[in-house]
Formats: sequence, structure tokens, C-alpha cells
Amino acid sequence: MNLGRLLEFAVKRHPNKTAVVQGKERLTYSQLERQVSLIASSLQKIGIKQQDRIIVCLKNRLENVLTYWALQKLGAIYTPINFRLSAKEVEYCVNDAEAKAVIYEEVSQDSVLKAKYDERPVYIGVGEVDGADIFYSELIERSPGNFEEPNIQDENIAIMLYTSGTTGRPKGVPRSHKNEYSSAIAHIIQNQYKEGESTLGTMPLYHTMGMRSLLSIAFLNGKYVLLPDFDAKEALEWISSEQLSCLYLVPTLYHDMLNHPNFTDYDLSTLNKLGYAGASMTTALTERCVKHFKPDVFVNHYGSTEVYTFTINPNAALKPNCAGKPGFHQNIRVIKVDPTNETNPSDIVRTGEVGEIIADLDSDEAFKGYWNRPDANVKAIRDGWYFTGDLGVIDEDGDLHVVGRVDDMVISGGENIHPLEVEDVLSKCTKVSEVAIVGEDDDRWGQVVTAYVVPTDSYITIQELDEFCKNHPKLSNFKRPRKYVFIKELPKSPVGKILRRQLREGNFELFKDETVV
Repeated sequence: MNLGRLLEFAVKRHPNKTAVVQGKERLTYSQLERQVSLIASSLQKIGIKQQDRIIVCLKNRLENVLTYWALQKLGAIYTPINFRLSAKEVEYCVNDAEAKAVIYEEVSQDSVLKAKYDERPVYIGVGEVDGADIFYSELIERSPGNFEEPNIQDENIAIMLYTSGTTGRPKGVPRSHKNEYSSAIAHIIQNQYKEGESTLGTMPLYHTMGMRSLLSIAFLNGKYVLLPDFDAKEALEWISSEQLSCLYLVPTLYHDMLNHPNFTDYDLSTLNKLGYAGASMTTALTERCVKHFKPDVFVNHYGSTEVYTFTINPNAALKPNCAGKPGFHQNIRVIKVDPTNETNPSDIVRTGEVGEIIADLDSDEAFKGYWNRPDANVKAIRDGWYFTGDLGVIDEDGDLHVVGRVDDMVISGGENIHPLEVEDVLSKCTKVSEVAIVGEDDDRWGQVVTAYVVPTDSYITIQELDEFCKNHPKLSNFKRPRKYVFIKELPKSPVGKILRRQLREGNFELFKDETVV
């Protein structure tokens, strides 16, 4: 079984159902299959072979989806990267992957063309771009129309995703056809999807969340509505006009839609299944999602590019901020934290005690190791377990709660303070739109808890927030922020993760004229 064949099965089941929508363009499953075959034929003609890496530097647009499926048919490796990367970053990824070709568009043109490659790849241009050896439109218009189908095995690599590289060089994560198939099936089960679901294709296809939506919807003969540049108003319009049934997004995007001034103008009655991942969702935002979207299913998915699923909370509304229990294919542990990376995976902490979360690699969803990075493998993989670098605690119900990153833990006066628990409290203040907690160096305490706050109200004061924290029953006094900084927006990665390091380095714009301490 391979992913290209699974698309063929979907086409045979429901050839006339709508598969992909982008703007005014709509493709049925049979039309999608036809274009995919033409592109696969042309790519093979220009020399793309089985297991060749193809760098895709595109937004979530139709050509990106067509490329993905065409490469699956050829047995080549779809290798998407962030279209916002600099020339040096593109250069690194292309050289590291030893890519045979690079597919790019106007937004990524400069980075692709200015990069210096060990071996020049074939340039495939989408739209009106400079430097292309061949244009994407020619792959369809001049296609030979047939290609030699390779013998694709379950363990052959289907896709290679690059991690964000926020703590160093990006790492290539090769994932097999079995990995991707298993992850899609788990996603369908864990999100309670059924045949014919429809979703918004706005999570980037260079991110595992984007890939999960694309695959699961295709397997179910559903409708995938592309939104290349997320905009809350456009997202609400598409959900309403296309009567979308499910969403799988990072919390930031739910936040942006809920805060749109015309949110109540849209008919969202068909939207009954929500899922989120990629970052924690505060209790306040969870409650707003429940109140305004009114989902029948609301899932918190906790996982990674390397393994996909760690745990699932199938009812985020009932237990906000809880990551739940191990996923369909998975087993996890919480073990003692050891900065020397010599912890034994059997050194499990007690119920209620914080430790590092590790995931069993004996899973059909799990990768086998990083691309050309034995150093990273040594750090992350030990004795058949993947060390996540996340801190967590198992409660009395056996549910996991993620409390932050090992590197983000604040140690103040010898006490361990986890950013997420402080953020969760502050997010309940009506004058706080968003908040991030970091530990900043202090001569007396070692570190002090510092709150970077995006206000909803220009009259917010330090005294109000401090009183709010003092009077909150879930926040111990020693965990209260001792410093507040009001900023215009939180620095985030393209998929919505808060970049705490940028806050520590001062990369933000103040909301007011001065920092308030």
C-alpha cells in the first residue's frame, strides 16, 4: 500500500465529488487525478526518479497539492519548506536534502535564486517568476501523458519535513508511506471524522498539521478548501460559504477568528468538529471556542513531526489544557529530567510529579531518525524512546498535562515555575488578549517571572494584573509575575508557537511608551 494508490481508490469511489477548492477554481477527484498524472509524467520526463528529494517552496496553493500527489505516484520524496525562509536557510535545506529540483513562486523567488547550491537543482517556477528552467504550467500543457509506475514499498520515504530550527539548524524528518498512512488513519479516528468531511487547508503543508488535514480529507473523499494566506475574515467566509464541517488549527487562528469584529455575521452551523495542536490553548480561549463555535467534537492533539501523535484529549471542553491519554498507536512515559541526557527511560516519576515526556518509537507513526544528523539522533532517541524536551505531569485520572519545555522552565529562588500555568491564569483576565511568560535573569532570585502581555484595553495597569494573580486560587504567590511588559503582539513561528527566545532578546514592540515593572 502507498499513498498514491490510496488517492486512486478515492477517485474510483467518488470521481465527481469536489476534492479541492481554491478561489473560483474547483477540482473533482477525477479532475485532480488527471492533473496529478500529467504532472507526474512531466516530472519523470525531466529526470525525477524514485526517492529523489524535491524541495517545494510554495504557499498552500493548488500547485502544492498537485505536486504532493504527483511525487507520491513517482515514489519521490516531497520535501516542503517554509516559503518565508531566507536565502541561507533555503540553501541549507536544499544542500542538506541533496534536492534534485526546487519548486518556487514569486514570494520565495529571491531566496531560491540567491542561494548557493552544492549541486544546482532544476528550477520549476509557479506563475510569473524569474530564473525558471521550466514553468509549472508547462508540466501540464506539455506532459507526455503517461509514466512508468515504480514499485513503492511501505518503508520507502514519502515525505521529509524540516523542523523549524528555533534551537539550531533545521533537522530533516524523513517519514515513510507507512508513517504517513498510519498518522492519517489515527487522525481520522482521533478526530472522529467520517466520510465526506470538509476542512480549511490553511495550516502549512510544510508542517505536519497541514499534511494530516490534506491526507485524512482525501482518504474520506472530502473537500479541502485552500487558503494560502490566513485571514480571519476570509477564513470565516470560506467556512460559511463552503459549509465546512471540521477544522484542525493552531490556537492562534481560533483566537483570530473569534476576535474578528464581524464573527457573529457568519453562519458556522455546519462546523461541528474542532481540533487543535502545535501549542497549548488557554482555558479562556477553550471556553470561548465552546461558547461561540458550539462543536460536537473538540480535540486537543499533542504530538510532533517525528512521531505525530503522543496523546489525545477527545473532550477539550470538559478538561481544558489537558493533553489526555496516549493516541491510537502510542505509548508515553513521564520520566525524571536529567540535563546530561543520561536519564533511563524506565526512571518514571510518580503521579503528580513533573518530568520529561518521552514517546515509544515502536509505533507505525514514528520516524526512524533524522536525515544526516547522528548528533540529533543521540540526543533525541534512546533505548527505543523519543525524548520530546517537553515537561509534563500525569494526573490522578491518568491524563497528561503539558506544562512547558524543559528549556523554558523558570527557576526562581530555587522553585520550579512552569510558564503555561501562569499564562493560563492571566489569560482569564478580560484586559489580556494574549500573554507569554519567560524567566529573566535576576541577581537575587536567579530568575524572575516576567509576563509579556498583549492588552485588550489601553488602560490596563500593573496593579490590576498583580491583584488578579494574587486573588486567583490556582496560582501560588511565588509564581506571580514580578515584572510585566505590555507589547503590541507576541512573536510567533509561522504555525503559531510563541518564540520566547525573541522576547528574552528584546525583539518586540512596546504597547505603551515604557516597560511597566
